[in-house]
Amino acid sequence: MSSARSRVIVGLSGGVDSAVAALLLKEQGHDVQGLFMSNWDEDDDDVYCTSAADYQDARAIARELGIPLHRVSFAAEYRQRVFDYFLAEQRAGRTPNPDVLCNREIKFGVALQYATRLGGQWFATGHYARLLQGPEGPQLLKARDASKDQTYFLHAVHRDELSRVLMPLGDLQKHDVRERARAAGLPVFDKPDSTGICFIGERPFRDFLARFLREEPGPIETPDGERVGTHRGLAFYTLGQREGLMIGGRKGRNEAPWYVAIKDRARNALVVVQGHDHALLSSSALTTGGVHWLTTAAPTTLRCTVKVRYRQPDQPARVQVQADGTASITFDTPQRAVTPGQYAVLYDGDRCLGGAVIERVESSAARAAA
Repeated sequence: MSSARSRVIVGLSGGVDSAVAALLLKEQGHDVQGLFMSNWDEDDDDVYCTSAADYQDARAIARELGIPLHRVSFAAEYRQRVFDYFLAEQRAGRTPNPDVLCNREIKFGVALQYATRLGGQWFATGHYARLLQGPEGPQLLKARDASKDQTYFLHAVHRDELSRVLMPLGDLQKHDVRERARAAGLPVFDKPDSTGICFIGERPFRDFLARFLREEPGPIETPDGERVGTHRGLAFYTLGQREGLMIGGRKGRNEAPWYVAIKDRARNALVVVQGHDHALLSSSALTTGGVHWLTTAAPTTLRCTVKVRYRQPDQPARVQVQADGTASITFDTPQRAVTPGQYAVLYDGDRCLGGAVIERVESSAARAAA
C-alpha cells in the first residue's frame, strides 16, 4: 500500500476487530471512514437480532476515533445472492456454508462497490488474514494467529477485489487486538466475538430453518435397514451430527452414541451409525465443482493441503484438476464426515490457493470394498 494518504473505507461491524482495523489505519495517517452494513432484515422483537445494538457500538467507535460513519442496507442483495442459495442447498439435502458467499457477494462485492462510490481507494475489514500485493496480483495468506485465521471463508473472493482490500489484523494475535482497543479507549475492547452463521446468529439453527422449509419426516435407519426413529426432514441434519437424533437405547445394542452417516434422498431416509469413528463416516476422496483459483494459472495436478471445514488442521492430499475445471481430491489420511455443499479449500503452506464446493464424497468403506 502506498505511503501517501489514502481514503480507506472500513467495514465497521460494531465489534472489536473492525474497530482496531480502523484504529490502525488512522494511526497510519489515512483518511478513514466507517461503513456499517445491515444484511438481514429482522423483526424488532427478535431476541437474536443484534443489528440495532451493533450499530450503536459502531457509532460509539466512530465517535471515539473521530471518523465519519455511513450506514447502508444490503438486505435485498443478501436475500437474492446468499440466502436463496442457502435454502436451495438445504432443500437438496446438502449443507451449505453461507459465510463464504457472504464474503464474496456482499462484503467484497456490493459493499466494496459502495465503498468506491464513497471515494474509497481501499476497502478494509477486520478479517484475520494477510494479503500480499505483488506484481502478479494479490496472494491470500493465513493469519499469524492460527486460531483466528479466516482464509477458509475468504477463498472465493475474486482476485481483482482482493487487490483493493486491506486486512490490517493479519499479523496480530487476538489478545493483542483487544489490548490495542483497550489502550485506545474503544468501548468494545471486551465485546464477545460473534460465533453464529452470518444471518442466523446465535439462535437455534433448526428452529430458524423451520420458518422457511417444511418438515418432511422419514425413517431413521441403521445401515442394515433397522428403523430406529423418525427424522423431521433431511434438510434439518448434517453428516456427522450427533445431537437431536432422539434415538433411545436399543435392545441388543451397546450404548455408543449415534451419528448421521448418509442422507438418502431417494428414500427420504437418514442412515445413522454408532461410534464416532465408524467406517461410514470416513472419506478417502471427494469431487468438487469448479475450482475458484487465487493463483495466476490453474494447475492440472498438485500436492497440497486441504481443509474441508473451518478450523480443521491442514490435510495432505493429491488434487487432480479436470478439463471442465472441477477437481478430484484424494487424501493421504481418510477424513471424517466430509459433507457435500461445504467447501474444500486448498493451501500451499500459508498461501490459500483457492477452493470449491464439495459435490460428491467417496467413503473409505466403499473404496476398501472395491
